[in-house]
Amino acid sequence: MAESEFWPNGARLAITISLMFESGGEVRPDSGALGPLFPIPMPLDIPDLPTETYFQYGYLEGIPRLLELFDRYQVKVSSFMVGQAVDRNPHVAREIANRGHECAGHGARWIPQYGMSAEEERAFIRATVESVQHATGQRPVGWNCNALRRSVRTLELLQEQGFIYHIDDVSRDEPFVQQVNGQPFVTVPYTLHVNDLVCYEIQGFSTQAFLQLLKDEFDVLYAEGKTRRRMLVVACHDRVAGRPARVKALGEFLDYASRYAGVWFARKNEIARWMLETER
Repeated sequence: MAESEFWPNGARLAITISLMFESGGEVRPDSGALGPLFPIPMPLDIPDLPTETYFQYGYLEGIPRLLELFDRYQVKVSSFMVGQAVDRNPHVAREIANRGHECAGHGARWIPQYGMSAEEERAFIRATVESVQHATGQRPVGWNCNALRRSVRTLELLQEQGFIYHIDDVSRDEPFVQQVNGQPFVTVPYTLHVNDLVCYEIQGFSTQAFLQLLKDEFDVLYAEGKTRRRMLVVACHDRVAGRPARVKALGEFLDYASRYAGVWFARKNEIARWMLETER
């Protein structure tokens, strides 16, 4: 394949940013362990009030700050939205859509779906679509499971309900097409290593360490993009990446990458549609 055929307009590297809108969709007591504070010991059934404020930061501060950053660099992203988070703060979801970003599905609540029956999972997907579409006017075509863990039937159920791609895969640095229900369906792989939640909250990265990771990842993939289809994925969670110093670091990366020719900042629905058009 010629270099000009990898991406639209001869682009050499696609950069796609995932903005996870989860805050407000967390479910007690499990979600307490996902904050930086120690969870309340079980079986105490009491609210974890400080951890609730940790999640509230996502929609009160994090998303507004990130949206301003993306506007500054004219970058459009894909926001994976938990239905319950959208229902509780529809104006936040609406603002994401109004600024030209993709609104995708991230479950009706922030819970695993791999143990659901087929009918439970089908209803779970449908409820997510209804929440996102009601708030934003967009019908989701992309999906991300809680912690990436889908069931053996998730892709079939997504295809059945009009979705065209999912991201619950970390096997490649490029998208690919597979057959689901006898029809083409796209995987736009996610990232666990260029991931703010993993790097900042779990591994304890400094902002400069994360910035250097982004630059190094870009440099290698941009070089490889001369002869192969390459895609750089950056994962941003509302309550994590939206902190002031972390937004500054992300902005420095966007400035760095924007200086190179042939860089395509793409929403994942754009990537999926490109693959469906060119890789059938």
